[in-house]
Amino acid sequence: MGETILKVQNLKTYFYLTSGTARAVDGVSFTLDKGETLGIVGESGCGKSVTAKSLLRLLEKVGRIEPGSKVEFEGRDVLAMDTAELSAYRGTDVGMIFQDPMTSLDPVFKVGYQMVENLLAHRDMTRKEAWDISVEALRSVGIPQPEARMEAYPFELSGGMCQRVIIAMALCCNAKLIIADEPTTALDVTVQAQVLDLLKDLQRKTGMALLLITHNLGVVWKMCDRVMVMYAGKVVESAATEELYQNPLHPYTWGLWDAMPSLALTAKQELKTIPGTPPDLRLTGRCCNLYNRCPYAQKICTEKVPELKEVAPEHFVACHFQTDGEKLERGTL
Repeated sequence: MGETILKVQNLKTYFYLTSGTARAVDGVSFTLDKGETLGIVGESGCGKSVTAKSLLRLLEKVGRIEPGSKVEFEGRDVLAMDTAELSAYRGTDVGMIFQDPMTSLDPVFKVGYQMVENLLAHRDMTRKEAWDISVEALRSVGIPQPEARMEAYPFELSGGMCQRVIIAMALCCNAKLIIADEPTTALDVTVQAQVLDLLKDLQRKTGMALLLITHNLGVVWKMCDRVMVMYAGKVVESAATEELYQNPLHPYTWGLWDAMPSLALTAKQELKTIPGTPPDLRLTGRCCNLYNRCPYAQKICTEKVPELKEVAPEHFVACHFQTDGEKLERGTL
């Protein structure tokens, strides 16, 4: 075990609507060590991005982090920070890479202006110093002719180049934790590989921790030390990457694995899917959220919420039928 940099306990982020309360994140707990990469996977709408944004308190005007939630960064209570402390935390300690690189940058301002303003907002330095640091950051992420790119508008750059700019902005303040929310979205496979290799290389050089949100299970295998599987706002399984791939235990994790395309598929074979759709988040929290999509569901699944329990060393599962005394076998209905 390394030095713990981030500790999250019972995180709950709810959205209060006229039609009811949406439990977007409902009791999520995890830790992240310095230099470690934690992957969060699951379908769209399962709470991955809301979890990430809650760590930076970016949703307070539209949602609410419920009492009892705890987020600690290097022992400091993030949820108790005032405006000044929160600004320093967001800009200096933690960097965020958002999903779409083409919309993360303002199209009416040059790249250099946006990078310099980002630095001036969080660090005490002159504009010239901020400019020089920004140029070096662009160079460190492999952008050729960084001085010229500082004078370019975002729409003059490719998607891969914009993503590198976003990564450079996150690294400018020497962040100790980078939250990457689907950083390879909308990029072709070659650029995806370059961006992932860049993140891994920067992590080795700086020792930063990485929280990676992705749909791509191949990316998880390549990048992550541990994996956390989320469904309908809850963690349903968590383990070391190799353990989870070799011995998945939750029916939802089985469904995700089965849905991965295989090179062995023939033209006439259909891709496997998880039947049904994710539940309405206004109606969760009363039973197992997967019961209506799970082929292994029984009566207890409709009556009681399964607890997340450690069923093997550092392997946690939330399923009524995966316990110390009972093991559900994959494929046995």
